Amino acid sequence: MAKTHKTWFCTSCGVESPKWEGKCSSCGEWNTLQEEVVVKSTPKEEAKKVWTQKKGKKGEHVRPININEVQSGNTQRHSTGDGELDRVLGAGLVTGSIILIGGEPGIGKSTLMLQLALAYKGKVLYASGEESEEQIKMRADRLGKTLSECYLMAETNLNNILMQASILEPDLLIVDSIQTLSSQFVDSPPGSVSQVRECASELQRFAKEMDIPVFIIGHITKEGSIAGPKLLEHIVDVVLQFEGDTNYTHRILRTIKNRFGSTAELGIYEMQSSGLREVSNPSELLLSQKEGDLSGSAIASTIEGIRPMLIETQALVSTAVYSSPQRSATGFDLRRLSMLLAVLEKRCGFQFGSNDVFLNIAGGIKVNDPAIDLSVVSALISSLEDIALPNNICFAGEIGLSGEIRSIQRVEQRIQEANRLGFQQIFISRYNLKGLNTDKFEIEVIPVSKVDELYNQLFA
Repeated sequence: MAKTHKTWFCTSCGVESPKWEGKCSSCGEWNTLQEEVVVKSTPKEEAKKVWTQKKGKKGEHVRPININEVQSGNTQRHSTGDGELDRVLGAGLVTGSIILIGGEPGIGKSTLMLQLALAYKGKVLYASGEESEEQIKMRADRLGKTLSECYLMAETNLNNILMQASILEPDLLIVDSIQTLSSQFVDSPPGSVSQVRECASELQRFAKEMDIPVFIIGHITKEGSIAGPKLLEHIVDVVLQFEGDTNYTHRILRTIKNRFGSTAELGIYEMQSSGLREVSNPSELLLSQKEGDLSGSAIASTIEGIRPMLIETQALVSTAVYSSPQRSATGFDLRRLSMLLAVLEKRCGFQFGSNDVFLNIAGGIKVNDPAIDLSVVSALISSLEDIALPNNICFAGEIGLSGEIRSIQRVEQRIQEANRLGFQQIFISRYNLKGLNTDKFEIEVIPVSKVDELYNQLFA
């Protein structure tokens, strides 16, 4: 008979403890240990697992092998039919890999995975524990796709899913979501630490032995991290974060972890009534359309991942109504905004202390690139002076605490993107001119070294 015992699991790191402790001895978090009932199966019960009776594609016996005998370059990558997803995964889907994708509720994770299932060239098994087959079919009809090689399964029992997958032998397995799965060998509710860990381990073993890539959808907590123990992210090969504002149409797919490629890649989609559309030129999507010259607006040349794009920074500086001025930033670090305001007051003499300051990155995206500092400062001065900036100029530079404009990385890619979109001038740091041939660009490159020099160029 199976052995049953109670133990304590940390919801933060997943470590097991024989008794309750106020502070986790592994990660140091407080009040994160939860009691769960664990059922350990006997060796005979382990042998009865249905899908393990089938011999995997890589064989059952494993032996150590000399590193010189290993043949490299045999890893196969398959296109998913989605250019942005291929870019994020690193030129395609690796056979036998396991990918975890997380995001806010309603952001489009299931839609993205269903589009992948319908566009993938091969047999796909889509197992959902959140929707019925009819609900998935309704969404597929809305997407306007056919279900020729896509098989649906509404099931929460992981053993049944793996049994059917071993019989069907699909080219791709999609599980939606891991928090709804449960294993019959663990006596705890779905979504608990032990269930998530057991299900993730079984899916990993299935992917490696059967040589079938597996996509897993995961929920996230209110802090924005993927729900479940941190061990879940360590088990999988790739971790993707699907993010965006539900008030806007575009979505961003970021790579947090990738064992087969770079983590600097980024994919951009636009949510439409017919599903997610790939965005090949994100600059045109993020630049707002406006008529006439308006103060407080500046264009920044930034890089998300390894992709250059142009975004619009909008600033509003007005007289404070209350005794304490407001500072608000959307899509930008509020602490960095406070630092830039302090630099403008200390080094250039601008008075922002009695004014409300509001900053917004148009399009609803979040930008962490310090190279947009120059654009933010230009927008702030433009709003304070109520002088509109020309529509044909953009900025790329980092502001230091002494008011100097520091050099930035990959400035040539930023200039090329601004040149491609028809801008006539770009302001960069003077320190970026070393080794840069500006003659090959049609756009005029204007170097500046200090903030007051930027002010004289734009407003004096």
